[in-house]
Amino acid sequence: MSAESSASSLRDVFGRPLRSLRVSVTDRCNLRCLYCMPEEDYVWLAREALLSFEELADVVKLFTDLGVRHVRLTGGEPLLRHELHRLVEMLAGNAAIADLALTTNGVLLEEQAAEIRRAGLHRVNISLDTLRPERFRAITRRDDHARVLAGIAAARAAGFTGTKIDAVVVRGENDDEIADLIEFGRANNAEVRFIEYMDVPGATRWSADRVVSRQEILLQLAARYGEIVPFVEQDRSAPAERFLLPDGTLFGIISSTTAPFCRSCDRSRLTADGMWYRCLYATEGTDLRGPLREGASPEAIARIIVDHWRARDDRGAERRYEERFRSAFISLDELRRNPHLEMHTRGG
Repeated sequence: MSAESSASSLRDVFGRPLRSLRVSVTDRCNLRCLYCMPEEDYVWLAREALLSFEELADVVKLFTDLGVRHVRLTGGEPLLRHELHRLVEMLAGNAAIADLALTTNGVLLEEQAAEIRRAGLHRVNISLDTLRPERFRAITRRDDHARVLAGIAAARAAGFTGTKIDAVVVRGENDDEIADLIEFGRANNAEVRFIEYMDVPGATRWSADRVVSRQEILLQLAARYGEIVPFVEQDRSAPAERFLLPDGTLFGIISSTTAPFCRSCDRSRLTADGMWYRCLYATEGTDLRGPLREGASPEAIARIIVDHWRARDDRGAERRYEERFRSAFISLDELRRNPHLEMHTRGG
């Protein structure tokens, strides 16, 4: 079966195509953001279990042969993976990848932006939840705000376009900076995407009262700028809904918590040690490293991917939304027993 025919025929139970793959290259991170990694100590994946760059490129090739066209490198913090530019170069040589992107917290981006751009990376998403250094320190428990700002400048200097700034909005932490972040994005040729605080695995301190909804964000921005309208040329499978300010400024909102988009989700996630998850909320994944290292043929591993995708009926965010009383999804004890449940292990 050719890649093109697979792209049109490989669908899950709800008819969702296999189109986007998020590849975590490390579970390590150099920040401890309260909404993602609220604990100080974690159980890490064994280094010998991590897939090599060659193994990652081979697995990604299997996915692109089956229709994946969008590949995003994630972590943890992907720039912590030594010589990441080598993997970028390998993936950039895969002609089936139409969009090769990276999500980073920006701390190491100043040093690596030019190198990963030369290697063939198309785009970067940079996390920035606040413009205030002291607030950054409170949210991340690290003092790297200036390094993140330098990374954003370096991405622009390296020639990256289509850059997005991702901001998780948490009530009482940064919900008074929504318009300020819009202005920062405009000044830096970057589109800001506001992300509702999600009760994903690893968010052990999540509570519903700290979620700032899409509607609240829109009302706050409308009070500052005037009428806001949806951007009509949207990719309906993309996680963010995009909107236009009166002056034409674009921004996005990812509202997985209050308005889940499971029925159009075409994303799956590969951990750095080769576990494949079809949903961010999934508690079980599929081991691809085992067959790969045991010498299974590419066709055999592709068959595993096909069979599991066709059986996919995940709609994790919708099921969480349907729960009347919600608290943290996974307990801390469970996370320590199974680090694959962590958000930073499977990639955001």
